[in-house]
Amino acid sequence: MHFATVQRILGLIITMFSLTMLPPVAVSLLFDDGQWLPFAQSFAILLVAGLALWLPVHRVDRDLRLRDGFLVVALFWILLGVAGALPLLLGDAPRLLFTDAAFESVAGITTTSASVITGLDRLPRSVLWYRQQEQWLGGIGVIVLAVALFPVLGIGGMQLYKADAPGPVKDEKLTPRITQTARALSGVYVLLTAACTAAYAFAGMSGFDALAHAFSTVSTGGFSTHDAGLGHFHSVAVDMVAVVFMFFGGVNFALHFVAWRTKNALAYLGEPQFRAYLGITFGLIVFVSGYLLATGVYAAPGDALRYGAFQVVSMQSSTGFDATRFASWPGMLPPLLILMTFVGGCAGSTAGGMKVIRWQLVLKQAQRELMRLVHPSAALPVKLADKPVPGRVLAAVTGFFAMYLVLFGVLMLMMMAVGLDQVTAWSAVAACVNNAGPGLGEAAATFAHLPEAAKWIAIAAMLIGRLEVFTVVVLFTPTFWRH
Repeated sequence: MHFATVQRILGLIITMFSLTMLPPVAVSLLFDDGQWLPFAQSFAILLVAGLALWLPVHRVDRDLRLRDGFLVVALFWILLGVAGALPLLLGDAPRLLFTDAAFESVAGITTTSASVITGLDRLPRSVLWYRQQEQWLGGIGVIVLAVALFPVLGIGGMQLYKADAPGPVKDEKLTPRITQTARALSGVYVLLTAACTAAYAFAGMSGFDALAHAFSTVSTGGFSTHDAGLGHFHSVAVDMVAVVFMFFGGVNFALHFVAWRTKNALAYLGEPQFRAYLGITFGLIVFVSGYLLATGVYAAPGDALRYGAFQVVSMQSSTGFDATRFASWPGMLPPLLILMTFVGGCAGSTAGGMKVIRWQLVLKQAQRELMRLVHPSAALPVKLADKPVPGRVLAAVTGFFAMYLVLFGVLMLMMMAVGLDQVTAWSAVAACVNNAGPGLGEAAATFAHLPEAAKWIAIAAMLIGRLEVFTVVVLFTPTFWRH
């Protein structure tokens, strides 16, 4: 383990992250909300801390090894979650203790819409901007890490997708160098954000709200500048813009790049993961909208389709916007929407969950095992887009599912041990580990009323989900630390 290399990288990360405190200072001065000082103080503290880490080892010039990379990736999210809590601790609007500030910051950086803050409509503009900005930066961090670093380490859904699965992104190499790839996908991310901002503004939002909500829509984060979320605007146009860009946020950004570079929208349909994602989303929209209409929640078919489509895409993409308080919907719909977050979006997207491609492969594995019961001697390879999937990839997917479900069960039992009822515990862990946000029961609208211990369990769940499980678990194995 090259600790000096790890220290140098983390020092650079914290130093760069300190610069993110400057835009809220500018917003505070622009709107004269009197909240610039906590952000200026946070900038100074993080800048000094980052330089203090970096300077002693800045001359170290060693390549990042596999173990170093795992540690850097894990500490990246943990340290930024803690660092991001600083302005929320130092400011007086809102007044948050350390646990709540850490929860809000980790929810932002992991693009989870779970929140402990209420009274958003009364908060200073700079604080509202900061929350949205954290989610946008978290989203771009997911893309850059997933594509630029995770394949090098051999982890994560993007490694599975890009290195081992067939499709246009593998067949058409994005760029010859990792840094160029990260830059290209960041460009796509910025362009989508700009398009979403323009669409929201055209739909009737103010410039501030349009940009703020574009940040949390494209990043599939789900934070809002209003307590009622997008329901505050009472606009069909706003809801439809959100549906389109939440869906795009759940699509592999490398596929966006290929479609843009080739000027061919049909590139999407040529990719099996996208077709599955589209089919699941469309099928659920039809089912949920029909259920809402049949049970009389909405009398007009148009309303049922509008809210059904909005909530399905919001939860499928793990964005977590909740314009209608879906927890009060009848029958099976609330738990169904929570279960959808386990599927999530595509690998290489900002969405959470287990990712569509893993579900595709595990279902194909199950189908193969059923076939083997009838034809035990037959050679039955698992194929994706008519190409065999290597056994190592299938084993990795199986291990991922097993570890994901075991950790989910452990976290849920821990939630119940600190006093939560079964519905709240189950849905809160699902919402956090899948980076979606809204749960059921006491966690339906806010996590503010949960016990302090439950909030720390939720923080752990958000980080585990964003780090794709293995990245965290491997740090607790003796083998990892053994020379």
